[in-house]
Amino acid sequence: MQTPEQPVLRDIVLVGGGHSHVGVLKRFAMKPVPGVRLTLIARDTHTPYSGMLPGYVAGHYSYDEVHIDLRRLAEFAGARFFHDEAVGIDRDSQRVLCRNRPPVAYDLLSINIGSAPRLADVEGADQHALPVKPIRDFNARWLALLERVRQHRGPMSIAVVGAGAGGVELMLALQYRLRNELRAQGKDPRQLQFHLFDAESTLLPTHNRRVRQRMADVLDDRQIQCHFGDPVVRVSASQLHTAGGSSQAVDETLWVTQAGGPAWLASTGLALNNDGFIRTRDTLQTESDDRIFAAGDIADMTHYPREKAGVFAVRQGMPLARNLARAALGEPLRPFRPQARWLALISTGDQYAIASRGNVSLAGRWVWRWKDRIDRTFMARFNDLPAMAEESGAADTRAAASEEDAAQAISAVAMRCGGCGAKVGSTVLSRALDRIRPVDRDDVLVGLHSPDDAAIVAVPPGKASVQTIDFFRAFVDDPYVFGRIAANHSLGDVFAMGAEAQTATAVATVPSGVESKVEELVYQMMSGAVDVLNAAGCALVGGHTGEGRELALGFAVNGLVDPAQALRKDGLRPGDALILTKPLGTGTLFAAYPRLKTRGRWIDNALEQMQLSNQRGARCLIEHGAHACTDVTGFGLLGHLVEMTRPSGVDVTLDLSALPLLDGAEETLAEGILSSLQPANVRLRRALRNQEAMAAHPRYPILFDPQTAGGLLAGVPADQAEACVEALCERGYPQAVIIGTVTESGDDLAPVELVASA
Repeated sequence: MQTPEQPVLRDIVLVGGGHSHVGVLKRFAMKPVPGVRLTLIARDTHTPYSGMLPGYVAGHYSYDEVHIDLRRLAEFAGARFFHDEAVGIDRDSQRVLCRNRPPVAYDLLSINIGSAPRLADVEGADQHALPVKPIRDFNARWLALLERVRQHRGPMSIAVVGAGAGGVELMLALQYRLRNELRAQGKDPRQLQFHLFDAESTLLPTHNRRVRQRMADVLDDRQIQCHFGDPVVRVSASQLHTAGGSSQAVDETLWVTQAGGPAWLASTGLALNNDGFIRTRDTLQTESDDRIFAAGDIADMTHYPREKAGVFAVRQGMPLARNLARAALGEPLRPFRPQARWLALISTGDQYAIASRGNVSLAGRWVWRWKDRIDRTFMARFNDLPAMAEESGAADTRAAASEEDAAQAISAVAMRCGGCGAKVGSTVLSRALDRIRPVDRDDVLVGLHSPDDAAIVAVPPGKASVQTIDFFRAFVDDPYVFGRIAANHSLGDVFAMGAEAQTATAVATVPSGVESKVEELVYQMMSGAVDVLNAAGCALVGGHTGEGRELALGFAVNGLVDPAQALRKDGLRPGDALILTKPLGTGTLFAAYPRLKTRGRWIDNALEQMQLSNQRGARCLIEHGAHACTDVTGFGLLGHLVEMTRPSGVDVTLDLSALPLLDGAEETLAEGILSSLQPANVRLRRALRNQEAMAAHPRYPILFDPQTAGGLLAGVPADQAEACVEALCERGYPQAVIIGTVTESGDDLAPVELVASA
């Protein structure tokens, strides 16, 4: 785990959250390499464990029991988690190309992305078959299939193409679960018919004769119709057609065969085998590039060909982690030799399993219990994570790529004089900023396009200038996402006043370190910020960057508004409906996140909401006659509401049950996990008329939860409120809701009365 006192010297980027990479993360968590930073790029936050997937389909496990929370594991390992998808590699500049963010620089790269279905090889398969791989996509497809079966009336035929261990396990799990679903609905489970297809004439050809016979007996007993030795060559909406000329009517087809590497690997210049998998040496380095490693299904070990099985990906995790660490330190790498024999535990859906290893075959319910214990123990290694204590000390420069980098690292943690204003070097800044493109505006007379000591900006006739500033430290380890949120947060005040964003001046604090790493950090952060500013039509015109222990960013934003049409906090009127455009809970969630008390999908959802601009919401509120508006940020909902009631001279009734919450916020509040700013906000409880009566309500603490890039709180005429909420939902604010009403000011000094409608 890296600390502020340890500058980053080498970047190891992990592409994909497969079984090998979760092992790498756990290894580096327990035995970090000073100066080496890990970054995981993964499209999905929760990665499924393939060994338990049939049990999940059969209904024996919940979603969370069979998925590893990658965001949480990365946090535990001190690694950065970039929620995105790799789509290419620029090997010349050593950067990973991503779908939705700037390229990510690496010193060493490891690829563990699994395989992709080759549906194009069979006519119609890409249109009419449901591929099981990549496994990360399977859950959504499975749930959709499950719902179709539940809604279906009459007989139904389901086919699985691929009779390897994975296909057989899936078929038996499907049958067990779906027939149980029909029984629960009072339907005849015999309406479901199941067909298993494979081009091979032998069932489970890589397993011994006794295993094959045991499984054949199970399939026969379960009345699975097998079609072996006749490959499927065409798939239509309701038929499977084989090379031998036969056809079979089917309603659903699942594809568990003919997987290969994703198409984008072909453009990387890496050596691939005929199926598109990356050819690797015994060290798990690719044959083409010593700086790039590969493991799991995507890797083809040239000297040790093996079938695609999760056991090999799991076993590669530790040697991959050790060789990545050795490569970062400039030490010799060690070869890895996969086992020639391995234990396979093949489940049959009904809590029964068959064990296979070499010539050994065992079967029974006790084998399933054995498998269940092994699988749960494996998952516990990555999901039951203890709190980690940080270490600090002098800079360790063993991973430095050069003597110059080592000297810069030592300088970074030594006493800095501060006589330069603790500024970041101009060369680093200029190189980073040269790579971003702020939007141009005609009213910016002097800006980054013609740099000077200060920007010069024109204010059009009939407009007034709106000025605001915000600044806070990074609370998420992805600098691009942090930059987007910081910019979005800073723009919130301008939009809340009904103004147009005009210009922004940045102020940032960046940890000192090796110049190349600082440059990349600034570039990633400012790229995210400028993406948001540009989308808002706001020109970045300048800024200041200084050194500090933690990454931080803020903006002084100027806006333009017609003074007669500006939205203010003091315009609430009795009878208005109070509307909140976005859910609450960022404070408690990000207090829980470093304690490993959240689920990754909760944080994903929170980050998505924080990147949702208030620009469209403000326009919608204005269109529906809003009388007053503010954005909900650090003072929490109650604090910002009181800022509106006092100058407006009104009281409000606030419905706790109506408050929209981010996923997971209720759970973390129930555990008593609160933001460090919460105690200061709680002092405003004196504004609550019935505080003692409502303090026990489970949502009471959310009133004081500080928000980052929170939503808009507005007073809208009651006759426009429902239409306003409907329009907000249509414009991308699905949790917008009426949370209370504005009333005449009463005799009580406390302006807010709490109710709970449900």
